[in-house]
Amino acid sequence: MLRQMQVLSPHRTDTQLTTVPANHAMPVPSLNSYPGALEKRAPLVTENVKTTLFLRYTSCSEISQLVMKDLQSLKRPLAISFTKKNDIHPFDDPSSLEFFSEKNDTSLMVYGSHSKKRPHALTLIRFFSSRVLDMLELYVDPETVRTLSQFKNAKAAVGLKPLLAFSGTPFESPTPNAYTLAKSLFIDLFRGQEASSVDVEGLQYIVSICAGEEVDGQPAPKIHFRCYLIKTKRSGSKTPRVEVEEMGPRIDFRVGRLKEADDVIWKEALKKPRGVEAKTRKNVETDIIGDKVGRIHLGKQDLSNLQTRKMKGLKRSRDVKDADDATMVNDDDVVSDDAGETKKLRL
Repeated sequence: MLRQMQVLSPHRTDTQLTTVPANHAMPVPSLNSYPGALEKRAPLVTENVKTTLFLRYTSCSEISQLVMKDLQSLKRPLAISFTKKNDIHPFDDPSSLEFFSEKNDTSLMVYGSHSKKRPHALTLIRFFSSRVLDMLELYVDPETVRTLSQFKNAKAAVGLKPLLAFSGTPFESPTPNAYTLAKSLFIDLFRGQEASSVDVEGLQYIVSICAGEEVDGQPAPKIHFRCYLIKTKRSGSKTPRVEVEEMGPRIDFRVGRLKEADDVIWKEALKKPRGVEAKTRKNVETDIIGDKVGRIHLGKQDLSNLQTRKMKGLKRSRDVKDADDATMVNDDDVVSDDAGETKKLRL
């Protein structure tokens, strides 16, 4: 049994009649076809908090899984973990990763893998508009890894933002490299939700990331990842004494492959929506200390009639004035006689 269906062609103004079988399945509208679907995916003035997705390759070593588990513990509750294996090569074809990013609304991803050529690898991936922005591959040193559970002490509460400390000249390089990219990715990874004010009681742990000096002819320096618990103790004054205690994890990374952001996408990602930036006021600046300084433009002033302040300390007394007048000699008071001698006349 056949039935006819009227189809509107996008290239013709008239209608077409298409004959289809009766048992043929009708097309199902996609999820993006209902009203408001595209509006939810549209850019926002204030974007959502960045969530991290943890994925694994078909072969992922136990070391990589333990490191991913500890990083997920530090990221909770802004973390999603999938245990299913995925045959994805991020540097060859990232389309599957972009699919995961769009479906789960995650802008960061940690992808664990293991192979003979690249053992114990973690790939940090950042997305913009569900497209891969940049990537960095890090190799875990299995000899120096210590997990959170191996440190038998208290841990920071879930959901707190850590303090970040970067030490080493490679992170401050003026030219972009793997270390500057690692710094940018780690800052995004632990940024959390933006806050206008900070409670001192919430500063419970610090993440320290260090790297040594780069030496020609030597392997690239490792990135040392450490986490310390912050403790405050009495010091006998208003300012408490601060001590730190390592709470884990302890990880050493070696730098691997990287993919820098495309210039066009990077420029688009740095755009700020209208209304976010404060309006600049003319002739108003802020100095280094943070004080607001204003500049006022005035017209030409006539200072000839300016009334200055008279100080009594600068006035001479009457006695001093009489003594000065008695010793004062004018040119009219000097006369000369016929003998050529000059005489001075006193008043």
